[in-house]
Order: sequence, then structure tokens, then C-alpha cells
Amino acid sequence: MGNSAVAIAMLLMAAAAEAAVPTTLDGPFEPVTVRLGNEGFRGNAVDLPETDPRVVRKVKGFEPEQISVSLSANADSVWISWVTGDFQIGHDIEPLDPTSVASVVHYGRLSHHLSCETTGHSLIYNQLYPFKGMQNYSSGIIHHVCLKGLIPDTLYYYRCGDPSIPAMSATHLFRTMPVSGPESYPKRIAVVGDLGLTYNTTSTVNHVRENNPDLILLLGDVSYANLYLTNGTGSDCYSCSFPTTPIHETYQPRWDFWARFMEPTVSEIPIMVIEGNHEKEEQVEKKTFEAYSSRFGFPAEESGSNSTFYYSFNAGGIHFIMLGAYISYNKSGEQYKWLLRDLASVDRKVTPWLIASWHPPWYSTYVSHYREAECMRVQMEELLFSYGVDVVFNGHVHAYERSNRVFNYTLDRCAPVHIMVGDGGNREKMAITHADDPGQCPDPTTTPDGMGGFCAFNFTTGPAAGKFCWDRQPDYSAYRESSFGHGILEVKNETHALWTWHRNQDSYSSTGDQIYIVRQPHKCPIQPTRTVATPSLFVRYS
Repeated sequence: MGNSAVAIAMLLMAAAAEAAVPTTLDGPFEPVTVRLGNEGFRGNAVDLPETDPRVVRKVKGFEPEQISVSLSANADSVWISWVTGDFQIGHDIEPLDPTSVASVVHYGRLSHHLSCETTGHSLIYNQLYPFKGMQNYSSGIIHHVCLKGLIPDTLYYYRCGDPSIPAMSATHLFRTMPVSGPESYPKRIAVVGDLGLTYNTTSTVNHVRENNPDLILLLGDVSYANLYLTNGTGSDCYSCSFPTTPIHETYQPRWDFWARFMEPTVSEIPIMVIEGNHEKEEQVEKKTFEAYSSRFGFPAEESGSNSTFYYSFNAGGIHFIMLGAYISYNKSGEQYKWLLRDLASVDRKVTPWLIASWHPPWYSTYVSHYREAECMRVQMEELLFSYGVDVVFNGHVHAYERSNRVFNYTLDRCAPVHIMVGDGGNREKMAITHADDPGQCPDPTTTPDGMGGFCAFNFTTGPAAGKFCWDRQPDYSAYRESSFGHGILEVKNETHALWTWHRNQDSYSSTGDQIYIVRQPHKCPIQPTRTVATPSLFVRYS
């Protein structure tokens, strides 16, 4: 058989395989639980040591390291971020002067001719503790430069650093997002949550790279630095191992280790991050989330937000909304008001797909963090539903779960598909117990909201009426399994997107779960005035 015949045969086989993939139009699906018999692959939730060559500092002086790319609000700009100078940790530290090293990026469309130059800003952050015996931390100089006026869907080469020292990085590359439009999409978007820096993490990131994404979404819980005391002593359960510490300590060098490990990937593939609970990191003056807010480039200002906790951006014909579960989400708060403005500004003729992400899931059937984000759901779900959000991505629970289309615990063909991918490789290991397993329903008093509220009560109607948990896998849960891995979203056109779940224990070309998510704008018009019905669990797919 000739090469052309082989190519045609392979295309036909691929088309036939895609044709066999179910779509959300075939739903709602009967709930499926995949119980994996092999426990061995869960045993690699062990952190990389700071002596691992992948996390050791390799640069000298003020040469750039920990380089990353993130998107701005639109396709004509990106953020380049990096660190110069080493961190300091100890009892007496002298922070570096962020103005002592320039923030410069040389870039262009030819690797040997970087004719454009842009400058940005720099900062440091400190993690300080008021108690005797704890070690304080001061970061290296963190640089952020926004490159503007770029050509969409174009490969660029760049070097970053301070040419006057001279201390410039090697040449890296990135591709800008395609221009926003109903027929223009990034080819693959990788979605992962709760990544950490374990041997499972290395497997996940290797699989992500092999799937060759154009963009990475990281759904919170990044470095897990807060599983360590300031002296570097770690545990997979901080409160269990260190119950008497006067403040929840963190070992900030884990952030530097994580960024060094990730640099080969995120210096070329843009990464967009939203905060998780492990980023809180309390310190003096009640400061929190300092590392998260300082280390990444965010399109906050460009998207009309005044906070790194919530922002939005476009990637081709997709409008992404990144929401904060650890800042006020009440209807009277600034985030909700921003969300309302942002949703109202979206032109679905330009960006047909609307995708929302935050850390803790609203729809999870695992005992771990069961119904923990109810207060956020009560405040925000109606708004997202009324504007026709297509997909919701979450992490937090260390397992995989995909829902049927659901709104207010009611199956609805116009509601979002909720997908939970909180199992990138974290040290805290896998969630394997379901709230509907016999005898496993948690006590409602143990499920306070992440912001300190309490909104989870017994169901009032439907199959679980009068109970806090179902006695079987709920109808809204279409597929669930406990495994480490990542997902790939491939938006094909303005109505069809292919979602594929990849397990770490499989080859990267294998699929654990796969479905076409299909939009029906003709049947599901945007209705910002929709109101929430009484909570129930009946099916509204007809």
C-alpha cells in the first residue's frame, strides 16, 4: 500500500473512531463509576526532593530562571514572567532590590533576529512570620513584561532578562492564540488541577507535553508549599502532623522548585492559573496568597478586574472566566459585580464558547470536600446558567468526575457540563470514597464553606429528599473514577468540542473518558432574567 493510501486509511479510521464518541445530545447518561483494581499507580504521591536535578537552581547571578508565558485578555498580547536572583530564607533576611535588575524582553518572528524590545515591571514578595523559631522568606526578583501588538496565531521567539548586566536567557518560543471568531480555536487545551510537585506530577506533565497543547489551564493548588514547615519538614497532612503550630507555616522554596521544574513546559506553552486553597499561605498582617499573586502574569486589568483572584481572557472563539472561591463571591461583592459586567460584554457571535473555571467543584460525589462550595453555588450559579456557560472546570477533589448537564441539582439540557480534574499529582493522594457509598455520607456540620459560611443542607425534593447524600451515584454524575491524569479540550467549531480524559497509568494516546460537548444555541438562548426554581432533582431534557 502506498503512502497516500495509508494516509487516507488512517484518516478514515480516525473519522470512524470520532464518530463512535458519544455526545451530550445522547444524554443524560446513566451514572458510571470506574473502580480501578490496581492501587499501585497511586503510590507515587511523593514529593520531588530539593536535590532533584529538575528543581535545582542552574543559573548564576541574575540570569533569568523560572520563565513562563501567560495570556493577556486577547490574542495580540502575552505576559512573559521570570525570576532573577536567588531567594533568601532564614531568621534575618535582606530582601533584594527589585529596581536593581531591569525587566526586558527581546522578541521577534525569527529566532536569530529578535528585533523588538519591551520593558515591564518587577517586584519581590516576602513570607514573614511573627513567631520565634520560624524562618522568614524573601523571593528573588520577579519580572512581568506584557508584549503587545502581536500577530494572532503566530510563532514568536524571545529572550528575557537584563541586557545591561548582561544577563539574558536562552531563546524560547511561544505561539499566540488565534484571533477571536466562531471558526477560530486553539487546537488543544490541557486542563489539570492540584498539580503539586510529586513523581505523579512528573508523569502528568510528561503526558501533557506529549499531547502538545496550545494552552494549559491550572485549576489551583499549585506547589503545595503549605504542606511544609518553614524548616522544610513536610507531611501529606499538615494539621495531622503539625497540630500545634501557631500559624499555618509554608516552605516557600517549594514554589521555586515547582517553577524550575515547570519552566521547560510553561516557557513555551502559555499557562493560566486560578488560586486554590493551598495558595492561601497566611503570614504577618493577615496577608494571604502572596506567592500566587506575585509569581504569575494575570490579565486582570485588561479584563476589567482589580484582583488576581478573578479575571477573563479569550482564546480564539472561547471566552474563559476564571473565578475566585477564596474571595467574596456574594452578589453584593466586587467579584460578582465584575462577573455580571464581564458576562454582559461577551459577544457569542465572536466567542460562541463560554467556559468558567474555579477551584472547588459545585458538583462532586466524593466524600472529600463534599458540598463544600455550596455558598458559592447559591450565589453564582443562576448568573452563569442564565448567560449560557457551556463548561465548568474545577479541581480540589483529588479524582476525576464528569457531570451530565446540571443546574441547581436538576438535569437540564441548557446547563453546563461540570468536569472535575483535581488529580494532577498532588502529595495528598487520591480521593477514592464516594458520599453515596454505604456509611460514608459525611456529617453536614463538617462541610463548612471555604470562605467560612455554611450553606449545605439536606435535599428537599427528588430521590435524595430529606437526606444530605444520595444512597446511590446521583443522576447528575455521569462518570467518575479515581486516577491521576489530565484532560484535553479540542473545540472543533462553534457547536462541538471534544473532551478527553487521560489517565497517567495509560499511554498518552489512550483515553479514559471521552465525549463531544455539543452546544445548542438555537434551543438554549441567553436569558439573563432566568430565575432559580425550587431545588429539585427531576430531569429537564425534553
